Amino acid sequence: MDAATIGARLASSVVVPLVKKLFAPDGPGAGLVAKPVKVSGLVAFRGEKRHLGETELQKVAAELVRRAVTSADAHERPVGADEEEAVALALARTMHCLGDLDMDDVQAVQLGHKALAKRLRDTDPHTTYHLSDDATRLHDALVEVACLHILHFFTQRSTFIARTLVSHSNQLAESIAGIDRLLERTPSLLAEDSAFEARYAEHIIDKYGALTIYGIDFTNSPDEWPLDTAYLSLELDINGSARQAPIRAEYVLAKRDRVLLRGVAGSGKTTLVQWLAVTTARQEVRREQHLAPLFGRVPFVLALRTLTRLWHDLPTPGRFLAAVRNPLADAQPHGWTDRVLSAGRGLLLVDGIDEVPEKVREQTKTWLRDLISAYPGNLWLITSRPSAVRDRWLAAQQFTELSLAAMSRRDVTHFIHRWHTAARSADAAERRLLDSYEQSLTAAVRVKGDLSRLATNPLMCGLICALHRDRRGYLPRARKDLYDAALSMLLSRRDIERDMPAVDGIELTEEPKTQLLQKLAYKFLLNGKSELERTQAERIIAQTLPSVSAAASQGNAQEIFRHLLQRSGILREPVPGTIDFTHRTFQDYLGAKAAVEEGDLALLALRATDSQWEDVIRMAIAHARPRERAELLTELINRGDTANTQRRRTQLHLLATASLEHATELTPAIRTEVERRAAALIPPKSITEARDLAQVGPVVLELLPGPEALDPRSATLTVQTATLIGGDAAIPILTRYATHPDPGVRTQLAIAWHHFDTDQYADEVISQIAGDDIYFDILTSAELSALQNLGGRARLRIGEDLGSSDLVSGIVHHKLTHLWLPADHSATWYWLAAFPHLHTLVLDHTTTPVDLSSLAAHPTLRVVGIHPKQVLIDAEPLHERFEVIDSGSVNGTV
Repeated sequence: MDAATIGARLASSVVVPLVKKLFAPDGPGAGLVAKPVKVSGLVAFRGEKRHLGETELQKVAAELVRRAVTSADAHERPVGADEEEAVALALARTMHCLGDLDMDDVQAVQLGHKALAKRLRDTDPHTTYHLSDDATRLHDALVEVACLHILHFFTQRSTFIARTLVSHSNQLAESIAGIDRLLERTPSLLAEDSAFEARYAEHIIDKYGALTIYGIDFTNSPDEWPLDTAYLSLELDINGSARQAPIRAEYVLAKRDRVLLRGVAGSGKTTLVQWLAVTTARQEVRREQHLAPLFGRVPFVLALRTLTRLWHDLPTPGRFLAAVRNPLADAQPHGWTDRVLSAGRGLLLVDGIDEVPEKVREQTKTWLRDLISAYPGNLWLITSRPSAVRDRWLAAQQFTELSLAAMSRRDVTHFIHRWHTAARSADAAERRLLDSYEQSLTAAVRVKGDLSRLATNPLMCGLICALHRDRRGYLPRARKDLYDAALSMLLSRRDIERDMPAVDGIELTEEPKTQLLQKLAYKFLLNGKSELERTQAERIIAQTLPSVSAAASQGNAQEIFRHLLQRSGILREPVPGTIDFTHRTFQDYLGAKAAVEEGDLALLALRATDSQWEDVIRMAIAHARPRERAELLTELINRGDTANTQRRRTQLHLLATASLEHATELTPAIRTEVERRAAALIPPKSITEARDLAQVGPVVLELLPGPEALDPRSATLTVQTATLIGGDAAIPILTRYATHPDPGVRTQLAIAWHHFDTDQYADEVISQIAGDDIYFDILTSAELSALQNLGGRARLRIGEDLGSSDLVSGIVHHKLTHLWLPADHSATWYWLAAFPHLHTLVLDHTTTPVDLSSLAAHPTLRVVGIHPKQVLIDAEPLHERFEVIDSGSVNGTV
């Protein structure tokens, strides 16, 4: 029973007299003392006005509990008689906490009855520890009801009315003064401002209503698409508050007036700025609670790279539009920006602290501080790459620091869908082609580990989509092109195409940046670390710099390293003094390139059984010249042939096989040797081999064949291998087998459900499994619900944890024809009458007699099987009364 239900059944005539007993009577007057009287000074069981003892307080609580219990119908009583006293004692303890509140009555009323109830419960959270769940719910509901009447009681007191009248008078005076200030604006000025703001809003919507991906030059790929279609709601992490749940990016300004948002290159900072600007300009946010702070505001998008390039000094508000080269700058009414910001109606979106020279950043901080001081009450969002400014850089200005989180697997799937939706043209054939691209890419990102590791932010996802389309859906053998394109975009072309100046006085082309970064990446690998101290990274750059003359001529090691950190998009400083690569994939790719250039092929072969080096070796195959490639693959084969364990032999041979996709040119004899060893392992020929393959890890998933040309046993073992490996990457593999003609293969898929996320597997695999000739294993209520959402299935095998009531409510009645249950699932079987088309019941292993007499109530049930056959019912052989199905032979697989 909740608070609303109890409140409806407890009349005010019952509650009000009880509530009044909790407080001492007040005298006349406003009570306008220097320090207002707190609630703790008003209660009748504390302080000088005490006239209600703890015994009387308990009686008040007991009466509330009694009235709540007796007001309920007999079948809806919230607790039994034996718990009423315990609830009353707990309620008295909670109400006693009124004496500990550090607030006055006006503040309590402003807080609201639910928040006040929570404050009381939180004061002594142990109060309800000994209560049952039902008793706790009754206690909490009564506290809310009491607080509702307490606050109403406060508002009726003469002192409350007098004090709030004075408070309201002050507020009214301030409001009148504000109106007077507004009235100073002439009607014509108001009209002029309003007309301009409408025109300005249209410009913002038009200018920022489309997204552009920089660094992509593929002929068939769009470089711009509508913001409404492409915007993806990402998550934000609250810096320094790991225990707090992430929030959605569009709610960044909900309950926050000032935010410093950090994010790596391409993580979506500028996209979020655009979305907030357009959403605010459209003024369609009134009904969204989290977006309500944007209503009635005017957005100003201030890209710092533009401001600092065009202006010697950062602009004052009147020059905002001119500074960002807004074509409406000359049309704005005189003093318009000042009036908007003075009224607290501005949304200031300051993008790219990292994109101004370091010496200008402190000047920028001063500019921000002065603006905030001169124009309080506006909303501020400032963006930066993580390492550009120190932690708490704007703490003195009360900025909250947030970070854009990496995209989740679901975010990536949504992005791929939206990208392809935006890219579709009116041509029907083109739409069908893009549909197939979307499906294949979604599957590839799940299956290909290196792809999924790259697809962590919108920029990289956009690159993957563009390359996939440009190559007409062909990615597996063009993986190196993906990395080359990504690195080229991040290292040089993105800043060039955005017309970025050399903010730190250093201009490096792509080649010297790559040389320095790959040396750094290789040191990471050799040290077996994913991060290094900044001083160590600077030493590595210092050692490499003399051989990279294009960089050495522009600065020392510290300056060059700082440039790479802030402008490459490849490095980051997650915590001060510690450096890592934004993507481990880039570290592996660049480190492999360095290993090949230094001729360390023998070292790569020695590290081949270390899982941390698997991707490095595969990337080395991509970078190597044909002779080097053949040498490395031969070494992997030979080491596998002489390995002292089957697992190591399998691991090395499969790594060589997985590396073939990167071998664009290879001696045919070497390729044949690699493929011959793979053929001996895949597909597995026994459950033992399937287990051995699974031990190698996710790399095997990329080598498993589809169902085409596989006999039923090989197909079943392949499905078992993918199931044993598990993880999201296995699901697309299993989906390919969902329509296999053999019922044994499909049964294996149905059994595999419990190894994966219930809803995802149901959507992608269970929904595709064809035919009513197999049993679907149902072990949990979540699986039962998911299958119900899919329309049900004809044959179900139920686990021990689901009761008959679960099945009656969760199974699609008209669909069920075969049901397989534990033999002792029910004392009676009358509930089976709920399924009109059920005709076969299989009862699994039992050692005790089972009474099936109630099955006579079922209209169509004709066949009942029990395994083992020798079970007797009422001392009669089962087969004399029923046709027997041996459960061991159902489908020939179980």
